Amino acid sequence: MVKIIMHGCNGKMGQVITKIVKEDAQAEIVAGIDKYMGIANDYPVFDSIEKCDVEADVVIDFSNAAAVNGLLEYCVTKQVPVVLCTTGLSEEQLKKVKIASEKVAILKSANMSLGVNMLLKLLQEATKILAPAGFDIEIVEKHHNQKVDAPSGTALAMADSINEVLNQEYTYTYDRSQERRKREKKEIGLSAVRGGTIVGEHEIIFAGEDEVVEFKHTAYSKAVFATGAVEAAKFLEGKEPGLYDMKQVIQF
Repeated sequence: MVKIIMHGCNGKMGQVITKIVKEDAQAEIVAGIDKYMGIANDYPVFDSIEKCDVEADVVIDFSNAAAVNGLLEYCVTKQVPVVLCTTGLSEEQLKKVKIASEKVAILKSANMSLGVNMLLKLLQEATKILAPAGFDIEIVEKHHNQKVDAPSGTALAMADSINEVLNQEYTYTYDRSQERRKREKKEIGLSAVRGGTIVGEHEIIFAGEDEVVEFKHTAYSKAVFATGAVEAAKFLEGKEPGLYDMKQVIQF
């Protein structure tokens, strides 16, 4: 039984994870951390990680960037691994994550979905075959109208995964309206669509001469990210210090 501290327990993702863990015989949330205390949970909730005195095997973090520094200090001091899901970290914070990972196990991923992380691997295999054959590569991502960053971190992770195979030789084009020119051969186009309540949709297009190959992932609810986070927590229990990602969880 993996004992979990849910950091950001009363946020949307924290509550989704709480429901998922209730039905998981291999995991248990033993404490939660959140400044908002207006939700009744089946576990004790503290308004800061420093006040938590409950022993646990791993922390799942879905909070905000402002809380990450204190979280890292806690996990290093208590030697509790952390699944770090908060996005929007500064360059300075990313450096702190790397330094902390030398003392405690940290799993960080641009997207916690098992499907997305499987797709990253599939994209690399497709790129090895299609890019040398002259296929153009485009990524189109869609999200709800409240999302402020564009393109999404997941779209960038997909582009980076593809470019890794291409030895980082391809450039990224984010907005074709800024310059009227024909498409370069060694470029990856990234387009962002925002509207309604779209949870997340990513389409990767390999366009060749007279044929098109498409890969697509659609998230219909936040549960897909929550499920991945819980699986990551199970994986991280008892791991040696280091920086891990979802590739190791899925075990490609």
